[in-house]
Amino acid sequence: MWGEPGSPHGGGGGHRSPRNASAVGWQEGRDPHAQVGAVLGHGHSEHRWGSQPHGQYGPWTAQPHGQHGPMDSMAPWTAQETVGAYSCVNVLLPQDAARLFQAEGVFPRRMGIEAWTAHRRLRNHKCGVFLLNGEEWRSDRLLLNREVISPAGTRKFLPFLDAVARDFTAVMRRRVQKNARRSLTIDLHRDLFRFTLEASSYALYGERLGLLEETPDAESQRFIGAVETMLRTTLPLLFIPPRVMRWLNHRLWRDHIAAWDTIFQHADKCIQNIYQEFCLGQPRKYSGIMAELLLQAELRPLCRLYPVGITVQRYPTKDVVLHDYRVPAGTLCQVALYAMGRSPEVFSSPERYDPARWLSKDENSFKALAFGFGARQCIGRRLAEAEMMLFLMHVLRNFQIETASKEDIRTVFGFILMPEKPPLLTFRPIN
Repeated sequence: MWGEPGSPHGGGGGHRSPRNASAVGWQEGRDPHAQVGAVLGHGHSEHRWGSQPHGQYGPWTAQPHGQHGPMDSMAPWTAQETVGAYSCVNVLLPQDAARLFQAEGVFPRRMGIEAWTAHRRLRNHKCGVFLLNGEEWRSDRLLLNREVISPAGTRKFLPFLDAVARDFTAVMRRRVQKNARRSLTIDLHRDLFRFTLEASSYALYGERLGLLEETPDAESQRFIGAVETMLRTTLPLLFIPPRVMRWLNHRLWRDHIAAWDTIFQHADKCIQNIYQEFCLGQPRKYSGIMAELLLQAELRPLCRLYPVGITVQRYPTKDVVLHDYRVPAGTLCQVALYAMGRSPEVFSSPERYDPARWLSKDENSFKALAFGFGARQCIGRRLAEAEMMLFLMHVLRNFQIETASKEDIRTVFGFILMPEKPPLLTFRPIN
């Protein structure tokens, strides 16, 4: 399974490359799974693997180094892990992430989501760039880069996001004014979810869904429910072969397929509306306003501490040495963003919110990977960054926000990172 030991690396001896993980340990001849267990320990954690049936603490990729007490001086910064049908190598240091991305090849490949691909095959839908690989992925990605990633493309959808952010602020102000105390304490989680869907749909299709209203119409509520169901059912299906779920005809599988069907129906309807407007000679016009946005450095600490996805995966196209271990080509490797972002070995005082630490590019290479890296970075990166910045800009200009509790926010992973219990926030208007 693993390659033979390589040549000496630096001054630290030969590359350690166990042939069989159960027989030859990753460190001093010990079983790597035992070492992973030592890292996980049985103590407290800030993070929980939300959809695991046992309900215990999360995978090794979610644990900040050193959180569970004394460890060996030569900690396993690169370790093997098997979850379901997947065997992967976990990476926790920026320099190892750099080596991994250098070996990603011309067509970077990451772990697929079989349940999503199975739905496309079942319904005879074309896969998008998120699910494609190889030349097929590259041709589609190059087309989308011009419209979504490039500065010119970004300028087109900024006015749409700005309009939704302004509307969200207006809705919040009306809700505050209805309260006799002239303040409003709420769980903002669902409102943020609606804002994101409203803004993304408006930027992609030029159509408003009306999700910011107190009571969205039935069709919009159906769409919201479908997206929530799709996300909720993806994680448990991530490590179960779809053919097994289809054979069992499990309710989880049926709910997942039905949710995707609803999402595709919504997208098809929006696209048909666009075609009709073009046929009638009424194409939509993009206005050209461009606002100076908040510094990227303000958001990077948030993405470091609370990355939406806790890993970035790649399959190296050639053997690569990661922290003195030679990993064979074709091995699934994942950079553990949550653990790396909270590691004192990578960030001094990692728990501190400090935008200033991001001002030096040389010192932060391969530390800001919340949206991935290179040709296969998140296609919606600019859209997501603009949504966050415009949302914060308008909300913070109009409201003073206070937290009802000073307790740290615990997180749960349900395919994306979420607060285990969304905090209550109090909004007070700024006159």
